[in-house]
Amino acid sequence: MLLTGEGKVKRMNRASEVAPSTLPVELTEGGIGVEYLDGRQVFYHGVPSKTVESHRTTPQMDVHVLITDGDGTEGILVYLNDRKTGDEILEDSGVGRVLLADGESASVFPGVTVTRDGFALEIDADFETVDGRVFVFEESEMAERRHEIVAE
Repeated sequence: MLLTGEGKVKRMNRASEVAPSTLPVELTEGGIGVEYLDGRQVFYHGVPSKTVESHRTTPQMDVHVLITDGDGTEGILVYLNDRKTGDEILEDSGVGRVLLADGESASVFPGVTVTRDGFALEIDADFETVDGRVFVFEESEMAERRHEIVAE
């Protein structure tokens, strides 16, 4: 709850899961660009480090997963356990959101599963099902990390 300027109590919207839309993606030597449905763009700077078949995130980081098509020209972007971004903003941008309780798992895309383990998230990719690339972005005020989950 928030206290408004008039002394009235305003209930905060609870975050809900949001389905992602397909978005244009640009893979470059300097990083990965994604264009949202509303025309805004995000650029994840730097070359992602490679990790085989799964990645465990660092606790207390904002985590985004990008799954591209085989050509790397379009994909879906999903925020994991993000409770700060409003539902309308995500819906207008085309970004999805998945919320997980401790010990819970969810498929964010066929062949890509996320499991919450305490404050960390485990992202697993089955490349017999996934026909594209799987990227994991971790961000905080202090650090940014980029990973690409690859087949063995």
